[in-house]
Amino acid sequence: MPAYLRAFSLRTLLLTALLLSSTGHASTTTDFQHLQTFHLATQKSLGDFYMYNAMEGDQRYARMIDASRQQARDGLNKLANLADVGAARLQTQLQQQWQLYDGELTTLMAALQKQGYTDLQPVADLAARNRQLLATAQALYEALQRMDDSAISAQMAATRELSVLMQGIAVNYAARSASVGASFSGDSSERPIEELVADFSARLTALRKQPGNSVAVNTTLDGVATKWRYIEGSLRNYNEKSVPFLVNKYSDSIIRSLADVDAIYAQSGSQS
Repeated sequence: MPAYLRAFSLRTLLLTALLLSSTGHASTTTDFQHLQTFHLATQKSLGDFYMYNAMEGDQRYARMIDASRQQARDGLNKLANLADVGAARLQTQLQQQWQLYDGELTTLMAALQKQGYTDLQPVADLAARNRQLLATAQALYEALQRMDDSAISAQMAATRELSVLMQGIAVNYAARSASVGASFSGDSSERPIEELVADFSARLTALRKQPGNSVAVNTTLDGVATKWRYIEGSLRNYNEKSVPFLVNKYSDSIIRSLADVDAIYAQSGSQS
C-alpha cells in the first residue's frame, strides 16, 4: 500500500475511534441525566403522597404525584440500551421495581380517595419499595461511573448529590407532617433530620467555595442559600411548628435552582 494511503487509513481509524469515544461519552452523560431525573422524581412522588395524605386528599397534590410519576417514567424510559451487562441488568431490575411501586402508589391513592385515610402497613410497604428503587438507581449510577468516570465533573456530581439530599429532607419532613414518622421517609440511611439538615448546609457551603466557580454559578448558589435559610429553622425545629406546604414549596425551588447550577457546570465543561 502506498505511504499516502497508509497515512490516510491511519487518520481515518483515529478519527473513527475518537468519534466512537465521543459518542459513548455523550451517551453516558445523557444516561446520568435521565437517571438523576428518575431518582429525584421517584423521591418526590413519595413526598407528594405524604402531602396528599396530610392534606386529606387535596387534588393539587394528586396532580403533583401524577407529574412526579410521569417524570420518573420518562427518565427511566429514556435510559439508553446500556452496553455494560451489569448496568443493563440493573436497568431491567429498576424497570420491574418501578412497575411494582407505581402500582402500589395507585392503590394507596385510590384508598385515600375512597376512605379518607390509609392503613399504616401499606404506607410502610410503599416507603420500603421506594427505598429499594433508590438503592437500585444508586447501584446503576455507580455502574455508569465505572463505564465512564469522566462523563460528569466533580462539581456536577456534588450539585446532583445536593439535589437528592434536599429532596430526601423534604420527603422526611412530609412524612413527619403526615404523622407516619421518619421510618416512612424513603431515606435508606434513616439519619435524623437534624443530621440531614447539617449535611446540606455543609455541602452547600463547600459547593459555593469551589475554586473556579463562575459568577453565574455563585449567583445562583447565593439564591439557593437564601431559600435554604428561609426553611432551615423550620427543618431543625420540626417538632415545634409543622409547615409542610412551605418546606415543599421551597425545596422544589431549591432543586430547580440546583438544576440550573448543574446546567452551567455542564456548559462550562463542554466549552473547556
